[in-house]
Amino acid sequence: MNVLNLSFRNKSYLIHNNIKSLIMTKKETKKSLDIFGKSNYIWMLVGALLITAGMLLMAGGKSTDPNVFNASEVYSFRRITLAPIVMMIGFLVEIYALFKKA
Repeated sequence: MNVLNLSFRNKSYLIHNNIKSLIMTKKETKKSLDIFGKSNYIWMLVGALLITAGMLLMAGGKSTDPNVFNASEVYSFRRITLAPIVMMIGFLVEIYALFKKA
């Protein structure tokens, strides 16, 4: 009787521990899925907006007449200097958002 009772207790103990470990692994997997925090996503959004702003600054320069080339419009400070700088800042913000601890 004592051996049966002990064996039953061992089995219930093992089952209890298995259930406990399953619950713990579910919590751990949920924790591991939350790679980024709220601040990371905000920084990612800021970076994406800066990249988009750089693209919009770079756009344009189209001439109404295809036979006329307006160099001052195509090679303006906004398209050649400002837009790439804004885009590079956006990419740097994205890198910061990826590596920032949550």
